[in-house]
Amino acid sequence: QVHVVESGGGLVQAGGSLRLSCAPSGRTFRPYAAGWFRQIPGKEREFVGAIFWNGGTTFYGDSIKGRFAITIDNAKNTLYLQMSRLKPEDTGIYYCGVRTLDARNLFTGTNEASYDAWGQGTQVTVSS
Repeated sequence: QVHVVESGGGLVQAGGSLRLSCAPSGRTFRPYAAGWFRQIPGKEREFVGAIFWNGGTTFYGDSIKGRFAITIDNAKNTLYLQMSRLKPEDTGIYYCGVRTLDARNLFTGTNEASYDAWGQGTQVTVSS
């Protein structure tokens, strides 16, 4: 069983930066991919970005492109979401999803079904 723990959320002023962390654990293998999604009040859960664990290829949602970046520290087996130039509309709960090597369904990377292990979410609040 894979456990996913997110951290790094908090309160930041508009224009500021924040870095979220996502650490999958429980099995000694690297995931196939990982993705970040966010739940903004009043909206459906939105794809933020994703990364292939081997190779580090990334892709992002249009609303954050150019402001957010996903990286991996392989030594720590940890995923990061570096958020810059934050806006009040970025406020929400951010979730990390991990696609394990056991997953067999179609992987698109941009939908929640692509990931089979999730963290509890971390709150990000951007004040104006």
